[in-house]
Amino acid sequence: MAEAAATAPATRDAPWPVAQMSEKIAAWIDRLGQVWIEGEITQWQLRGGHVYGKLRDLNQDATISFTVWRSVAQRLTSDFSQGDRVVALVKPNFWVKGGSLTVQVFDLSHVGIGELLERLERLRRQLQSEGLFELDRKRRLPFLPGLIGLITGRDSDAEKDVIRNATLRWPGVQFRVHYAAVQGDRAASEVTAGIEALDRDPEVDVIVIARGGGDFQNLLPFSDERVVRAASAATTPIVSAIGHEADRPLLDEVADLRASTPTDAAKRVVPDVGEELAGLDQARARLTTRLGQLLAHETDRIAQLRGRPVLAAPDRLIDERAEELVRWIARGTELADRAIEDRARSVAEARGRLTALSPRATLERGYAIAQLVDGDAAGAGTPGAVLRDPADAPAGTAIRLSLAGGVLGAEATEPQPTDSAN
Repeated sequence: MAEAAATAPATRDAPWPVAQMSEKIAAWIDRLGQVWIEGEITQWQLRGGHVYGKLRDLNQDATISFTVWRSVAQRLTSDFSQGDRVVALVKPNFWVKGGSLTVQVFDLSHVGIGELLERLERLRRQLQSEGLFELDRKRRLPFLPGLIGLITGRDSDAEKDVIRNATLRWPGVQFRVHYAAVQGDRAASEVTAGIEALDRDPEVDVIVIARGGGDFQNLLPFSDERVVRAASAATTPIVSAIGHEADRPLLDEVADLRASTPTDAAKRVVPDVGEELAGLDQARARLTTRLGQLLAHETDRIAQLRGRPVLAAPDRLIDERAEELVRWIARGTELADRAIEDRARSVAEARGRLTALSPRATLERGYAIAQLVDGDAAGAGTPGAVLRDPADAPAGTAIRLSLAGGVLGAEATEPQPTDSAN
């Protein structure tokens, strides 16, 4: 009768006891046996050699508690901690007394590194093809940021290193800290939120994302696509200071500056006040030296100019030019007088030759010019042709004789024979 009651369906008039239902659930779950599952460890607590923790689904909001008994924990060959991605061989158990479901872990191992690396490489190639890693996209950091945004874990060594070293280099530097998980399932979303919040702040001049190193799996949030794209979309310069040389997260590739450690980030974000003051002193010394040399050079040039004769005795140049001008004037006068004398002599000679060859000179030597007269016999008519032969003037022809002292009228007579002796 008891067995029949245990298998009978529950009704309002014949309900099952709670224990009966719990036992049925436990029996049904027990038939599931061992299964392999994959997830992310969100809690890992070691008590008395046993491990109690929680495993979260990678894509959905689902979490289950697990237990690793001491005998199994001692056989594990790897160290595990919160944030690790693992595969586990488990057997579900329903605790009848507490009404809770847990899984007992029989084997536990990290997800294969090769698979993770392959996924990261695919994401790297995709982001690179989009140009997110190009050097021309990287922005120059300000010389002296007025306010530095810092994304890091609360009370972490990375926070202390950045603030301490930056303050030592420039005591007046200011920080605005955004605390975020730097490993585990919340890290990617919280770091992304920090980047977006600080990028919206107009007072923040540069954003530093700092973590003090860690193993490959602990750094996976900094290769999360959400974090990388948020850093790429930010208008504020991003400095990645994850502090891991061997395994560089994708954030290092898209950041405007990659620092090897948080301390290195502090040194590269703010200048050293001592070095800057020393540089100013050196620049001032070089400027003073150069200015002194320039003044000395110009002083020497002025002294040389003042020592030149033209400036030492400026009237000397005028005297020399005046003497030279007087010489040229005298020379010009002499040449002009000589030229006038030469021209006067030439004119006199030409006048003498002209006078000697003129008809008047011939007449003054006793010669006369005989011309026929066109008019009366007294020679009152106008002179005609010059007589060259007695035959041209028959007897009784009026003739005009031009003498040196005047003009005479005459009349031709019979021609006389020429005295050959004269």
